[in-house]
Amino acid sequence: MVKKCLLLFSPILLIAFLSGCAAKDKLEDGSELIDKDTFVYAASGEFKPFSYVEDDMTLTGFDIEVGRAIAKELGLKPVEKRIKFKGIVEGVKTGRADAAVASHTINPQRAKQVAFSTPYYYSGPQIFVRPDSKIKTVNDLKGKEVAVAKGSTYADVASKYSDNIKMYDSDITALKALSGGRHDAVITDFVTGKTAAKEGFEITGRQLIERSEQAVVLPKDNPQLLKRVNQALQHLREDGTLKRISKKYFGEDITTKPE
Repeated sequence: MVKKCLLLFSPILLIAFLSGCAAKDKLEDGSELIDKDTFVYAASGEFKPFSYVEDDMTLTGFDIEVGRAIAKELGLKPVEKRIKFKGIVEGVKTGRADAAVASHTINPQRAKQVAFSTPYYYSGPQIFVRPDSKIKTVNDLKGKEVAVAKGSTYADVASKYSDNIKMYDSDITALKALSGGRHDAVITDFVTGKTAAKEGFEITGRQLIERSEQAVVLPKDNPQLLKRVNQALQHLREDGTLKRISKKYFGEDITTKPE
């Protein structure tokens, strides 16, 4: 039965089927999209206030609005696709999404697999603990239980300072566990931690460990789309759109490179 079904595929479709990669529409400028009229971008929906799910199950947040703004600049309809954070890079590589607007930190490991746009915001990992904790800096993390999100660069950061790392599906669930009395610390984006504290989590921030650049993730074999996205981001910087979206969610501008 399986053999008979496979015979119904054309050779081209069969190759695409077996490789797990979706066929794409090629535009006149050489860029490729899942659908020529849409910009399909991935986000996790697990990273409030960057991307999260509303009561009606729609995605919202800073990343989501940036993705919509990019789509508008491209003259395309925005289509959000929810993928767990740890699977987003692979999802872009295999054609499940045209791009990811999902707070990915630019780093050498990811750059081997995907292309990065210019940064659309600047962040950095910070230590978060319960208010009564004696942990203040990375030097205090040795031997401590540190929670992080799976697939994030913060797992690599945490492993430099502790051998006892606990993984969660999202930063928010890790921070919630910390607030509830589990683990000694969480390392996550400083804006995410600060937002969780404002929403009532019993946590406080300590050392800001380093600075990082967050960018849109795109396939390596789609350079023309990368060029178009970079042009869109440049215009969104110049006309103040990125700054406006940032201030809406954070009350401050995190889209301008720190001095």
